[in-house]
Amino acid sequence: MKTYIVTGGAGFIGSHLVDGLLLKGARVVVIDNLSTGKKQNLNPKAKFIKMDIRSPRLGRVFRRERPYGVFHLAAIPRVPISVEDPVGTSDVNITGTVNVFRAAKDAEAKRVVFASSSSVYGDQKKLPLRETMAPNPLSPYGLQKLVGEQFAVLFRDLYKFPVVCLRYFNVYGPRIDFDSGYSLVLGKFLKQHSEGKPLTIYGDGKQTRGFCYVEDVVAATQKGMTSSKMRGGEVINVGQSVSTSVEELARLIGGEVQYFPPRPGDVRHTKADMRRAKRLLNWEPNVTFEEGVRRTQQWFQSHG
Repeated sequence: MKTYIVTGGAGFIGSHLVDGLLLKGARVVVIDNLSTGKKQNLNPKAKFIKMDIRSPRLGRVFRRERPYGVFHLAAIPRVPISVEDPVGTSDVNITGTVNVFRAAKDAEAKRVVFASSSSVYGDQKKLPLRETMAPNPLSPYGLQKLVGEQFAVLFRDLYKFPVVCLRYFNVYGPRIDFDSGYSLVLGKFLKQHSEGKPLTIYGDGKQTRGFCYVEDVVAATQKGMTSSKMRGGEVINVGQSVSTSVEELARLIGGEVQYFPPRPGDVRHTKADMRRAKRLLNWEPNVTFEEGVRRTQQWFQSHG
């Protein structure tokens, strides 16, 4: 039985990944400090260690657990928070990430799969967004993820240790955060709709996103660990080649809409070029946006 460590395994995407690994018969160790993750997301079949990824004890835990592979999803994952607190978020998203990479290397794991972000691209003149484009992050969060990718290349070249980087686009689905002012747009819309409040849109609503359902993202993430076509340092889009505007999403949810000025650091358009994911991961998303929203609404109605 292979052991995997999942940092951020109590979070939205991380908890779904843990469930998927357990279903395949793996032993899973979750490391999460529960700052944004939730206890109710934890799968009881996984071993849970409450710990900050910046902890100097992290390496000791990794060596004790002897993971076959590490999935690094722990982060402070919101652009607005990074704009408000570039120092604190950099400490977690850069220093914490390097600490995880080093701990995995010292524990002789096979590979780290690192959750990067489409925020690395910033605003580009052409769509779809290709991994070969020059990064242009507009927020501390985007820059922090780019630094993580650069450390992945460094760990490959300097330490001969493989870290694969997956650029997640806009992930949504059950367990999406709807309790925070920084919630992802779908979670925020669902909560506002349930409370009879207007759906709040920052900007004109014509900004587009390559929304990708969490089940598809988990499949891609698992393939990031098992694919034999990579040696580390690769960057791969995990998103949708079809993009949807925020206004279209609001229409799907239904109700009154209220507009506010754009938020600093928000990217105008995202749409993923999926050719590298197909080639290196043999993966493409299966769940349509409409079906994914329907499933998320069903979950929200029973959990909201």
